[in-house]
Amino acid sequence: MSLPRTSRRLALAVPATLGAIALSTLPAFATSTPAQIATSKTNGVAYLKSLQAADGSYAGSGLSNEWAFSAFAAAGTAVVDVAPGGDTTKNARTVYRNLLSTAGWPSATPVVTDYERGALNAYAAGIDPARVSASRNLIANIYGYWQTAEPGYFGPSANFNGTVFAALALGGAKTQAGSARVPQALTAAMVARLRANQHNDGGWTYQKVEGNPTAINTASDIDMTGAAMAALCVSGVPNTDADVVQAKNFLKGKLVSSSGAFNSLYGVNTSSNGWGVSGLNACGFNPQSAEFTTLATKTPIDFLLANQYNPAGGFKYKPADTTPSAYSSIDALRAVAGGGFTAAPPVPVAPGAPQWVAQSTFTPGTATKLALTVDDGAGNLKVCAVSFTPTATTATLGDVLAAATGAATPSGCVTSVTPASGTGAITALNGKANSGSNTWKVSADGSAFTGALRETTVNVGDTIALRWGA
Repeated sequence: MSLPRTSRRLALAVPATLGAIALSTLPAFATSTPAQIATSKTNGVAYLKSLQAADGSYAGSGLSNEWAFSAFAAAGTAVVDVAPGGDTTKNARTVYRNLLSTAGWPSATPVVTDYERGALNAYAAGIDPARVSASRNLIANIYGYWQTAEPGYFGPSANFNGTVFAALALGGAKTQAGSARVPQALTAAMVARLRANQHNDGGWTYQKVEGNPTAINTASDIDMTGAAMAALCVSGVPNTDADVVQAKNFLKGKLVSSSGAFNSLYGVNTSSNGWGVSGLNACGFNPQSAEFTTLATKTPIDFLLANQYNPAGGFKYKPADTTPSAYSSIDALRAVAGGGFTAAPPVPVAPGAPQWVAQSTFTPGTATKLALTVDDGAGNLKVCAVSFTPTATTATLGDVLAAATGAATPSGCVTSVTPASGTGAITALNGKANSGSNTWKVSADGSAFTGALRETTVNVGDTIALRWGA
């Protein structure tokens, strides 16, 4: 399997003996004060800045420290303001954008979580993930892993974490204006798979359990429960929803009274605690509320702060450790700062630095990809990445659909278009014709659906949705 972060969790351990204490009457408030949390954030940011390489990088081949960008953003630090020795030409955002734009990134054999990790951290860094460069569209890259035979999954369904992080990336990495960029039909398909893989204890693991009663009865882990509940909430599921409440109760049931830690399958540790708290944060649950305060007046935030070195700012992985862990420090700071698994980029303090950077037009002759969904109104959703080489700085919907008939991944996204050339309304797509008020309509980046015309302008990075209906 391929997790979007440290390989520490490539295999599940035998569940540890649970030391959670059932909660009854709880204190009214937690013990970590706003001042202590503010100090933790300040020191944590300083530590993450120390992880930057001399060339300005946080990421290289494979898994590395780019998850720091989500923690920086949650803590209010713009990634473009992070530069080695104050050398703004090597700021972390520019260096990361250049890396994502290279043809060899992420590797010769990429998996879907590579692109999901990239999208979440590009967004937090203030890089529009659909418009990284003239050739790189991370949203389209994710679309290319849609499982046609198992709609709603991204990447091999057995590695369920690929679908969890698809929902986190496609729901969390919003447009620059802060709106959802993917259509509701796609979101609903992912949400259905998230729900189908929830274990009977209310949590999740990275493995697929849908349709397997034995697997559904196995123990969940803290990490993927935090990620999966966050995926539901960034997809628009309210925190009053029964499945979200069950996930919250699962986490609450894992609290260790003496420390406020979650008792993870991997033992008590800050990374698991960070993921659990990030799930609570994403769903609008306060990890310092009464229901997450133990009888010993400890909360998950208390546990994280107790494992931070101050003033150095790094966090231990486990309480018995004697040195900080980069990954654990990232996970912990993001949680302490109130973040989910990504965050909108803060406004930079560097003079003249924009909040967002993005490719503004197609580059004629430079191959790129576009994200496309086709919803026939009858539950047959098609999702694909369209390989496309523009001939001008903008394109038309007709151009994109023509490309999709022969250069889409997965294939079969578009099989026929009527009319096949010229201008005017698209009257039939994939053999389904307009009928009365039910016609083909188009949306870009979550905009309102309007009549689909062949001459509709398509811009670089547009996330295109076609829908048949009234």
